[in-house]
Amino acid sequence: MTSITQPAAPCHIPAGAEEDVLLGVDTHKDVHAAAVITTLGAALDGRSFAATPEGYRQLVAWARSFGMVRRAGVECTGSYGAALARHLRAEGIEVTEVNQPDKAARRRHGKTDAIDAEAAARAVLSGRATAAAKTSDGPVEMLRLFKLAKGSAIKSRTQAINQLKSVLVSSDAALRESLAGLTNPHLIKRCAELDDREISGPAGAARHALRLLARRIQHLTEEIDDLNKHIAEAVEASTPGLLDVRGVGPDTAAALLISAGDNPERLVSEASFAALCGTSPVEASSGKTQRRRLNRGGDRQANAALYRIVLSRLRWDDRSQDYLRRRLAEGKTRREIIRCLKRYVAREIYRLIVPTAPAADRGGRVAAAA
Repeated sequence: MTSITQPAAPCHIPAGAEEDVLLGVDTHKDVHAAAVITTLGAALDGRSFAATPEGYRQLVAWARSFGMVRRAGVECTGSYGAALARHLRAEGIEVTEVNQPDKAARRRHGKTDAIDAEAAARAVLSGRATAAAKTSDGPVEMLRLFKLAKGSAIKSRTQAINQLKSVLVSSDAALRESLAGLTNPHLIKRCAELDDREISGPAGAARHALRLLARRIQHLTEEIDDLNKHIAEAVEASTPGLLDVRGVGPDTAAALLISAGDNPERLVSEASFAALCGTSPVEASSGKTQRRRLNRGGDRQANAALYRIVLSRLRWDDRSQDYLRRRLAEGKTRREIIRCLKRYVAREIYRLIVPTAPAADRGGRVAAAA
């Protein structure tokens, strides 16, 4: 007959024993599930806590009742676990970002919050999870919020412009002819000044809709301009001199800084930053074939930012153009050359983001990018 394993009773360490234990947390919107294990992998206890400041204090006090807590594995440190991660760091606990368990392990052991919390602690213990969590407490977090607001404003403005032109196409012929041939800025300005005092019939409704849409576009444009100003200021506050790099603008700089986080020292080398941005070459050798392929992982927003920088340099930078011609003559494809250039740019950006980079990184390893 199949038996069901019962959870072991909590095993508290006597005060003063100072035995190290590891904390694992599966985070959710309202409640966090926590588990504590020993450095030998023995499960001690598991419990749930409210996702509130008081709940965080109770969680830390409960975990420390089992021993010395120096490390914690936390899921979703960029969303549901962000506030908890900040609290743990303030308590002197090193926070490691833990990805969700792989599907094979989940099929073997099932899925509950308690199991996930224990798996988070075991991921730190085994070394499977090694990435330090972002601190999210400085100018880069400001950048992320500004970029988030700007992205939605741009999307809404594009939608409003498309709606304005759609209304204009089906509007009264006289109104349509009076606005024909205007560029977008002049069209929006004229529509915002339309007289809509007489809202009678389709013609009056069209004028009213055009006026409202135009004013919405103007308001969103003001929001975007304001956010652009704040993004540039935050970039300069975070990494002075980054905007002086050829091909780097506020948006591309913001994407790269957001990827690195407020604590870029967690990136141990420029190769780790390149891997984070998805620009590190990936071995794809088999048998007699020895080659490297494009990395399709990493932060795709940061990868796209590096791509835009490379395209800008290929158009305006003589050194990049000479490099393109030389590598084409060697038989490389344009895609392979762009991949190499992205790798070089990642190295250059890393030295600015982490000014105290090791000497080995400052020397520049050309072979790693070829």
